[in-house]
Amino acid sequence: MLEILITKNKNQEKIALLENGILVEYYEDNEGLDRKEGNIYLGKVKDIIKGMQAAFIDIGTEKNAFIHLKDILPKIDETKEKINTDIDIKDIIKKEQKMLVQIKKDSNEQKGARVSTHINLPSKYIVLMPNTNIITVSQKIENSKEKERLYKLVKENINPKNGAVIRTAAEGKTEEVIEDIKKVENIWNKIEKDYEEKVKSENAKTGIIYKADDILYKMLTDLSTKNITKIIVDNEEKYQEINEYIKKDKQLKNIIVEKTEEKNLFSIYDIEKQVEKMQKRRIWLKSGGFITIDKTEALTAIDVNTGKYTGTKDLEQTIYRVNREATIEIAKQLRLRDIGGIIIIDYIDMHKPENKQKIENLLKEKLKEDRSKTQVEGFTKLDLMELTRKHICSHK
Repeated sequence: MLEILITKNKNQEKIALLENGILVEYYEDNEGLDRKEGNIYLGKVKDIIKGMQAAFIDIGTEKNAFIHLKDILPKIDETKEKINTDIDIKDIIKKEQKMLVQIKKDSNEQKGARVSTHINLPSKYIVLMPNTNIITVSQKIENSKEKERLYKLVKENINPKNGAVIRTAAEGKTEEVIEDIKKVENIWNKIEKDYEEKVKSENAKTGIIYKADDILYKMLTDLSTKNITKIIVDNEEKYQEINEYIKKDKQLKNIIVEKTEEKNLFSIYDIEKQVEKMQKRRIWLKSGGFITIDKTEALTAIDVNTGKYTGTKDLEQTIYRVNREATIEIAKQLRLRDIGGIIIIDYIDMHKPENKQKIENLLKEKLKEDRSKTQVEGFTKLDLMELTRKHICSHK
């Protein structure tokens, strides 16, 4: 059973997703912090940096955005082809050239946003990828016959100029998927039309063309096929806004939206204590072991320790037990903290190959519960577990 709690005041909005009363996702949206990830812009090339095969793009924001050559070249399936890196970026784009770009990573105090010409439009059952012929199926759908069915279904119903990622929620669906394709392609057609009209205008200014859904509505889209039973909110304006959104989507019609007068909604549901624990560097395990989570500019490092746990006489079994418990907690923390990018896990050394494989399999299994895209690369030569995860939202 899933519930969403929302507390909002003039300066901040907090969103908590609970699964059977346990906090599994948490987001804060501060006033003045304008999230732009997923937004689509009319951009203009300002500077080309040949040595980096990259360029700065004016998208109408305070800082110019950054784009790399690979995000300008036509999108390819990198599992089947290799990107041609011998191409000179100056042969592809010119100064003052206008282009349609999407923010893939939001700006921060040091850097402008990272953008791409490879547009992704997420919907319930597919992620539309305009101007490609790539159709892939979520790895979380394991039945090969179902994968083939969904591939054929989307191939037959999508515009040949577009590609798609078929999402896990599409499993077992037919008419709903076809309807979803039409809906998201209509959105793309409007974006394309608006862009073309702006480019033709003599006084075309750089700026936003399409605004992506905010955190809450992205959550409702991603989880619409799950059992979300209730949304509780303590703000009248937000209550009305959510009700209007739900009325437009028959998939969400069974969700109960409640307005509460309680002034400290998160305290009543014991969310504040869970959030406080989430923000700590060290997380203790029930066995007495613990994990530490350290974020750097380049990656997130997670270290597993036996701590107070002495275990049995069998050292390998003691280590495996701590590593197993740590794996379950790590999968939970990645989702809860919305950790993205490269993640390195330093497990306690295991000597038996079968134990390493069990840990890797367990990690993959637990990450299936995460609605974000994750990729487990496995143990490296240095016995470090390497994986990647895509942020649900930026500014975490």
